Amino acid sequence: MSLIRRVWTPGAADEWRKEDWIAIVLSVISYITLTVGVALSFLLLTAGFIILGVSIVITLLMYWVIDPKLRMISSEYEKKQKDYLKRLEEIQKWEDQK
Repeated sequence: MSLIRRVWTPGAADEWRKEDWIAIVLSVISYITLTVGVALSFLLLTAGFIILGVSIVITLLMYWVIDPKLRMISSEYEKKQKDYLKRLEEIQKWEDQK
């Protein structure tokens, strides 16, 4: 069993799991390091460029963790939306025939 789940079912993706908490923590760290890194980089400090590089790595890690789950939720939502619009169109056609 891997630490980070990469394959999701629609039901499992809709529930809160450890990947969500990992993404929350990484997003806060990413935001803070990005802000500090950009500010220090504008001052042309070496530490700023290093922190900026670390923030990019953390952001990519956050994306890697949460993206499969978000894609599954999005595809399931699109499927439901498509079915709903199809039903709505059938209802509309039926009412127009009256």
